[in-house]
Amino acid sequence: MSTEIRPRPGLVVFDVNETLSDMSGLQQTFADLGAPPALAGMWFASLLRDGFALTVTGVNPDFADLAATSLATVLRPLQLDDVDLAVDRVMAAFATLPVHPDVLTGIPALAALEIRLVTLSNGSTAVAEGLLHRNGLTTTFERLLSVQAAPLWKPAGAAYQYALDVCGVAADEAMLVAVHPWDIHGAHHAGLRTAFINRTGATYPSCFARPEVEVTSLLELAEVLGEL
Repeated sequence: MSTEIRPRPGLVVFDVNETLSDMSGLQQTFADLGAPPALAGMWFASLLRDGFALTVTGVNPDFADLAATSLATVLRPLQLDDVDLAVDRVMAAFATLPVHPDVLTGIPALAALEIRLVTLSNGSTAVAEGLLHRNGLTTTFERLLSVQAAPLWKPAGAAYQYALDVCGVAADEAMLVAVHPWDIHGAHHAGLRTAFINRTGATYPSCFARPEVEVTSLLELAEVLGEL
């Protein structure tokens, strides 16, 4: 754990995809289709790349539409029997992902600190709602927010400002929690405080603004914030 912590934030804003949801099972979905398991990670990376490129040009794409288009692009060279069916199966699996184990303990621990909890996803609120509902966590969140209602995707500053405006808090009163360094970087430059959840022990990229807090789990984050 690394931290240069200030007073406890009044609002914690969670990324959803990979931060709360565990996408590792998608590798088996790809394998069941006859595709290399590693293609799951490549697909999601290409989806984000395309979304970020559109964001830079001022376009706010629909996440599900872009995800399906990107998925068809990476699957088509494999000459599967039915690419459209394969896309449907992956998208269905994506919509029913489990949460990481530490989410089940960490979210209630953070809620017990009486911190306001919200999500902010580049995906839809429906996917976030389903994820939390399946795990009995919906009532611990004040709001489930999506950039579909914001000007642009994260990491554009306008996405974070949208969440701040909806929640009625100043940037320095909110903390963005994510596993993605690009999300941490974007939130930092929008004025939010940041917490990086490093479940894999990866080295944080030096090209991005460093997080205020780096921990290995959401439960550890609750312990850190609970000491304030």
